[in-house]
Order: sequence, then structure tokens, then C-alpha cells
Amino acid sequence: MNIAKANGIELAWDSFGNADAEAILLISGLGTQMIRWSSPFCTELAARGYRVIRFDNRDAGRSMHFRMSAAPDFGALASALMAGRRPDVPYTPHDMAADAIGLLDAIGIARVHVVGRSMGGMIAQILASEYADRVLSLTSIMSSTGNPALPQAAPDVMAMMMRPTPDPDVDPDGFLTVRLAFARRIAGMAYPFDEDAHRALLLEEAGYSYDPAGTARQIAAMAVAGDRRARLATITAPALVIHGTDDPLIPPACGQDTALSIAGAIYRPIEGMGHDLPPESDEAVINAICAVAHKGSRHPSA
Repeated sequence: MNIAKANGIELAWDSFGNADAEAILLISGLGTQMIRWSSPFCTELAARGYRVIRFDNRDAGRSMHFRMSAAPDFGALASALMAGRRPDVPYTPHDMAADAIGLLDAIGIARVHVVGRSMGGMIAQILASEYADRVLSLTSIMSSTGNPALPQAAPDVMAMMMRPTPDPDVDPDGFLTVRLAFARRIAGMAYPFDEDAHRALLLEEAGYSYDPAGTARQIAAMAVAGDRRARLATITAPALVIHGTDDPLIPPACGQDTALSIAGAIYRPIEGMGHDLPPESDEAVINAICAVAHKGSRHPSA
């Protein structure tokens, strides 16, 4: 694990594969850490000839946490949005995209294939539209455009996501009960839910950082992200959209809308996948990422 000074903050990151190979940047989702991109996933992607870089977003894992900013008041946030006002938030997804560019600058990488999941997909979309000269290809996984007409998360899923979670240092059993119930609910039906693997991942993340206020700040950032369809229409890099057909948090229509908003984008639904990336889906996801990366490669004959 490395620490880089990027965009005025510190970001934790690591990498797999040949440092001289073309790079793939993996961007994590809301409230999760870079280890959600599992080591086997990263190792296999690197074996295809890429340098694979993963990092903790601000307010997650071992990257800088914005503890100087209080957790947002979601009631005030919702009221401002309903009134058509721009709420005051600690940062926006554009700041998070600038973090990623700062990380690439710190590492010394000029252009990269970007792959983002969920919130990370939104950040990846901003990178491809706002920093086109830095992006070789885009893969947006289980994400959305911000189109207000799109279906929302299932009500019970939203309630579970917003439910307070016990502090793992104080009540580890309560923490795991709440988090495992949510993980099980958003998982798809294609594969058995691996409770032991999820438990180990949740405890590993909690060991690095447990910061519900940080997750709340990320939620506030997503709340002001707005409708990105006009920006997505400007993307010229080869683009891929991956979405699970059983996703109850960001419904498949959101992925379809993303693909329709980017000229020439490929839409790749994965049957039975929910709002997660189970190991059983790794081969299909990696094959799809590599196919679009090949289209955007600086060395397409490789």
C-alpha cells in the first residue's frame, strides 16, 4: 500500500502488474474501499497485460478523511434539493474525479483506462467527459446517469442502506448483522451468497477505517451530482456499460440509460448479478473490460 499526495489530499493506492504496461484505474463505490476490487480480480486483469491500480476514495479506507467537515444534515440536504437550491456540501463528484487525476499525476501516468463501480462509475464518467485527454477507455459498472426520470432503488434497500450501523469496535456482532443483511439483499440470484467471504471483507474494511460520517459526505456528494447525460454525450473514448439484471439498488434501466447516452457504448448485462461483483462473474467482467480497453489502447496490435 502506498500514499500519494494528490489534489491537495493524501490517497492510499496499490498496483498489480508491470509498471511499464498500459494502466487500468479501478474506482470504488460509495462507502467502500479499494479492496472491494479483490486481489484475484486485479491479478487476473494484470495478467492480461495491464498495470492495474486501485485506490481508496477520499473519506474511505486509508485515504484522507474530511473530519474537519461535519456529517451532512440529510433533512436540510433534501429540502434544498426539493426547493431547487444547491445545497452546501463538503465536496462533489468532480472533486473526487480531480483526486483520481491527481493520483495519476503523482504516479506519473499520462493516460489510463478507467473502470468504476456504482459511485465509482459516476466518477469514471466524469473523468471520461471532463478529462478526455487522460482517458483511453471507460467502463461504467452498475452505475447511472443521474437522469431524474430513472427508477430509484427499491424502498426496502434504501431503508437498509440508510439504517444506522453499530460501531464494529463496540458491537461487532451487531455491525456484521446489519452489513451482512444489506449485502445479502443487494446480491443477485445467480450465485449462492458467500456469507463467510462477505464477513471477512467487512471486517477487513472495518479494520482499516470505520467512518459513517465519511460515507455520509460521499452520499451528499452524489446527491448534487446532477444529470450527466449532456456530459456523457461528449465522450469519445470507447465505452462499456456493465450492469446486473438483478440490481435492486441501481436498477438495470440506469445502466441502459448510461449506454444510450454515450455514442457507440456497448451495453453488457450480466444475468442474475445484483449490486456486487461476485467472483463467479470475474471472467465475464474482465473479458469485457479488456475488449473495450483494446479498442482504446495506444498499442492496438498488442
